[in-house]
Amino acid sequence: MSSPPLAPPGWSRWLVPPAALSVHLSIGQAYAWSVFKPPLESALHLDGTESALPFQLAIVMLGLSAAFGGTLVERNGPRWAMTVALVCFSSGFLISALGAETKQYWLIVLGYGFVGGIGLGIGYISPVSTLIKWFPDRPGMATGIAIMGFGGGALIASPWSAQMLSSFGSDNDGIALAFLVHGLSYAVFMALGVLLVRVPGAGTPVAGASGPGDAGGVRVSARSAVRTPQFWLLWVVLCTNVTAGIGILEKAAPMITDFFADSSTPVSASAAAGFVALLSAANMAGRIGWSSASDRIGRKNIYRVYLGVGALMYLLIALFGDSAKPLFVLCALVVLSFYGGGFATVPAYLKDLFGTYQVGAIHGRLLTAWSTAGVLGPLIVNWIADRQKGAGKHGASLYTLSFGIMIGLLVIGFVANEFVRPVHVRHHHVPAPREAADDQRQQPA
Repeated sequence: MSSPPLAPPGWSRWLVPPAALSVHLSIGQAYAWSVFKPPLESALHLDGTESALPFQLAIVMLGLSAAFGGTLVERNGPRWAMTVALVCFSSGFLISALGAETKQYWLIVLGYGFVGGIGLGIGYISPVSTLIKWFPDRPGMATGIAIMGFGGGALIASPWSAQMLSSFGSDNDGIALAFLVHGLSYAVFMALGVLLVRVPGAGTPVAGASGPGDAGGVRVSARSAVRTPQFWLLWVVLCTNVTAGIGILEKAAPMITDFFADSSTPVSASAAAGFVALLSAANMAGRIGWSSASDRIGRKNIYRVYLGVGALMYLLIALFGDSAKPLFVLCALVVLSFYGGGFATVPAYLKDLFGTYQVGAIHGRLLTAWSTAGVLGPLIVNWIADRQKGAGKHGASLYTLSFGIMIGLLVIGFVANEFVRPVHVRHHHVPAPREAADDQRQQPA
């Protein structure tokens, strides 16, 4: 378990994406958290900000565990990482089930947010480096295939969770049972990835590979990468794009209900859950579609689309969203497709800038931007909506100010992307003896 499982002769690289998908589809349940928000608020007497706390902490722990565990994932391989992710993510649901049953909300925060969040982070980065090694000719497409599973997880989890809450009840007992079923089911599904994943051996032919490692090219260690301006510019780019997308996604079901509460066709709870599923589909499609497009038009150009057009979509929602339901839904779907595309494209962007050496560890460190956005996005939207509601406002006016803030953040991200340049040659080496030893270890005889 502590050494990467090598692919035998004749192993198809197309078996690796399904292994990654089994993990990412499972941990992608995080995007369906908004389905649990109304039942938790009712059963445990919480407000919108409080019910967002498990999700926020999970995203924080995702970034932190990815950052601190990235080097361990590179060193121990994808099977070790997927096993850790399985144990933590499933255990988080089981702890949350106990918390819901006993009405101890802090246990839900601990289980889903802290323990489950560690599983999110380790599971998220577990296949990235391996996929890039198997698909050096199409890194955007490869990471997009796997990471689309994280975006598409809610496409399964949202209606599944809604149906369980309908069948089991939306009180604390029903919520506890739903958490329990989630934990056990995802453990079985993630085990498929643990069993299936492989890394290419020294003699394994890989399409598109020009030679071993990054010889003669850019070769930047994780330790050196965080000292470059390129890393921090990408950090700002990712943080702003994620904040804008997660602000809608985390509060999707209550948001669409609020926007059309005063209209002649209010949105029902089941329709709101359907909207969450649609957002998940857009998130998933964007991850494979936009990241594959980046292989053709370039990473900087695709991020110009994500950030520039994303700001325009937010502006349209703020100005006209409550007057036309199709416009609101369409703009939200575009924003979520950019949100997903940004996640799937960034590993390839990192590979272009820093090379494949320790790209998984660099990616893990960059995901601290996700941790920050996981707090900022829900906090901005929920806190402002709660304050506006306390001031007597309702409907779309609950979100006007927060959407304006999102537009400003996207503009900041757009400017940061414009400043990204190739990494200076002084970083193109492996300076640390320990890192050099890791490199030697990862090249099987």
